Amino acid sequence: MDLFKKRLEEITNEHEKLVTRKNEASFPDNGIFERFKYPVLTGTHTPIFWRYDLSPETNPYFMERFGIACVFNAGAIKWKGKYVLAVRVEGNDRKSFFAIAESPNGVDNFRFWDYPITMPETENPATNVYDMRLTAHEDGWIYGIFCAERKDPNAPAGDLSSAVATAAIARTKDLIAWERLPDLKSKSQQRNVVLHPEFVNGKYALYTRPQDSFIDAGSGGGIGWALVDDITHAEVKAEKILNARHYHTIKELKNGEGPHPLKTAKGWLHLAHGVRPCAAGLRYVLYLYMTDLEQPDKLIAEPAGHFLAPLEAERVGDVSNVLFSNGWIADDDGTVYIYYASCDTRMHVAVSSVDRLVDYCLNTAPDGYRSATSVQTLVALIDKNKKINL
Repeated sequence: MDLFKKRLEEITNEHEKLVTRKNEASFPDNGIFERFKYPVLTGTHTPIFWRYDLSPETNPYFMERFGIACVFNAGAIKWKGKYVLAVRVEGNDRKSFFAIAESPNGVDNFRFWDYPITMPETENPATNVYDMRLTAHEDGWIYGIFCAERKDPNAPAGDLSSAVATAAIARTKDLIAWERLPDLKSKSQQRNVVLHPEFVNGKYALYTRPQDSFIDAGSGGGIGWALVDDITHAEVKAEKILNARHYHTIKELKNGEGPHPLKTAKGWLHLAHGVRPCAAGLRYVLYLYMTDLEQPDKLIAEPAGHFLAPLEAERVGDVSNVLFSNGWIADDDGTVYIYYASCDTRMHVAVSSVDRLVDYCLNTAPDGYRSATSVQTLVALIDKNKKINL
């Protein structure tokens, strides 16, 4: 009993210190955003009563009974004045589920709600679900679109790795009770699908990522655009690529939409991820682009290179050298909270503003796709600066 009480007290105190720790911006940065010093969520942020049996009779050594490995890839929404993340929580058993964590200020003091989301299943239950994007649509519902992963039924005997992915769709009015809709029908596998927040020509609009298989883009890839008549029976019948992959860029292998785009006076602001192969494996980074305000499927700006890439401790984790984002929040004053995960392990925040992000997109040179054009861009900037007397 003394051991139980001692461990309970120590772990409770450490947990409270972690959850209430004040976060602080890391300066200097690049002027586009400010990173923050501490992750906003880790596996240790999950409630103690999720991980431990709190009965001394059935858990005299105060051991973890439900191990949680990581929390990452969170959708985001401003809800009742709080900054709310729909977090992917992964247990030691490698199964993911969704849970809600909220903060009063967006950068620290995130606390999980008491219970995880109980997501209804379809007639064909998924083995794993993850990476939910939240969209408060103008139809009055909050939609969550996420990946539903199942074992490939056509895999040869003994192949326990082949999988198939579909975009699962659910909706809610309170983030507690969820209505599950049929999975998106598509000719290709879809792991990253995002709902546009407004109707387009009276239809629901989706950002897609068509792939030939679960892992490889193959002849597919790129961020697609599709209109569907009925979200309750969503089907991709026609699809165009609005943001394509390119050789020897940050999105050579794959790219996909992050959260739904933000509406600004100068166009729709998009956050996406790009994947390239390298000697260390795959490198995931984040980038920005913009589309036309009246034609959201028309690309109008895309700065060269990455916007955010893994640095220092962010490079180490369950799946190293990875940044991924599927959630951001824009406040009424223009402040933008960018929530991103590092290495499929923990959640971070970077803070910017709509004005800064739009300026970055519209006034940063695009990729010329050759070393020579990169030099031309740099020389033009040097020449301009040499004429300025500071």
